[in-house]
Amino acid sequence: MFSFIKGKVIDAEKNYITLENQGIGYQIYVANPFRFSIDSEVKIYIYTHIREDEFSLYGFSSLEEKELFLRLINVKGLGPKMALPMLATGSVNGIIDAIDRENILYLTKFPKIGEKIARQIILDLKGKLATQDEVSSNGLEEVVEVLESLGYKTTDIKKILPKLNASAQVEDQIKEALRLLLK
Repeated sequence: MFSFIKGKVIDAEKNYITLENQGIGYQIYVANPFRFSIDSEVKIYIYTHIREDEFSLYGFSSLEEKELFLRLINVKGLGPKMALPMLATGSVNGIIDAIDRENILYLTKFPKIGEKIARQIILDLKGKLATQDEVSSNGLEEVVEVLESLGYKTTDIKKILPKLNASAQVEDQIKEALRLLLK
C-alpha cells in the first residue's frame, strides 16, 4: 500500500497523470489531470485499488479529497470510476453539503450518478461527513478523528464542538466531548 508519492509530473492524459519517482513512472488516476503542470514536483495521496484483473492507483491532492473518495466508494453501487468524476466536478465541501441537505439534484449532475445511486449516497453518508472548514475552524481535528473512530456520528460531534475548550489538552477535550455525547 502507498500513502502518498512525491515526484515529478511527466505526462497528463484524459483520466490520469504519470508521476516519476526514483526512475519509476506511476500511472495515477486523478480527478483533474490537467490541473497538474508538466515537470512540476507534487505530493499525491494514493488509494490502491486491487481486484482480480486490476491494479490501479487513484491520486488526490489533499487528505480531505481522499477521505471523501474512500467514503464514496463504500456506498453500494458506487465504485472508484464513478466516485472520481464527482471530485473532478464538485468540491469536497459542496458534495458533503449536498449529502447532508439531501440535494439529489446536485448529486445527479455528476456523470453516471442517477437518482437511485444519489439516494443510496445520502442514505449511507448523511450525517457522517464533516466539512474541513467546520473541523479546522475549531482546531479540534484530532478530537473529531478520535470520536469518529469510536463510532460517534459526525452530526452529533458537530453539535458539541462549540462547547469544547479549544485551548485545553487533547485528552481533556476528548473526555469533555465524551461526557457531552453521553448526555
